[in-house]
Amino acid sequence: MISDMKKVYWIIHKDIISEIRSKEIFSSMIIFSLLVVVTFSIAFQFDTEKSGDFASGILWIVFIFSGILGLNRSFLVEKDKGCLEGLLLCPIDNSVIYFGKMISNNIFVLFMELLILPIFSIFFNINLFSYILPLSLTIFLGTIGFIAIGTILSAMTINTRTREMLLPVILLPVAIPVIISSVKATGVLLEGGSLSNIDKWIKILLAFDIIFIVVSFLTFDYVVEE
Repeated sequence: MISDMKKVYWIIHKDIISEIRSKEIFSSMIIFSLLVVVTFSIAFQFDTEKSGDFASGILWIVFIFSGILGLNRSFLVEKDKGCLEGLLLCPIDNSVIYFGKMISNNIFVLFMELLILPIFSIFFNINLFSYILPLSLTIFLGTIGFIAIGTILSAMTINTRTREMLLPVILLPVAIPVIISSVKATGVLLEGGSLSNIDKWIKILLAFDIIFIVVSFLTFDYVVEE
């Protein structure tokens, strides 16, 4: 168990060092996020009342599609550099590769979200920090569920010619429970709600996080061997 955790750590370490050097994944996510935030803020003309109604949906549009960009690059970078074959040939369980890639993808996306939140708050004139703790919990659980299933689907589509188009087509319908729960919970918070008002959405997010991680863990072996 400890040995496997060390292997997961080294995969995460490799991904982070590689991303620091190339900035291929993070740069595409942050540029897209900024573009969407600026575009929607101009469309709403900084109307605080309107932006309050739509902020939840816009915020998760930014997170979801930026996350898809990152997931598309995740295994593509490994494949282009020949690292994926090397990882699969290593004397380690394939589930170690899944957890390493899933955690590193979560780190990249969560870091992007951390940077976008204050920018979003400024452009839409919404004080997100008055309920930062329940909002952070919602974003954290929503991101984990989305990335958990997105990582295995990214590995599944890596060998297809239309992988950039195919991934969102198969990922979004599967991740609908996580997306709906995240948007609804965020919407309640933006309307002045508290953690007790979103407890049912938090429970749904937690349940689907566990389901997606377990299912991905059990099927990753089959996906990478195909």
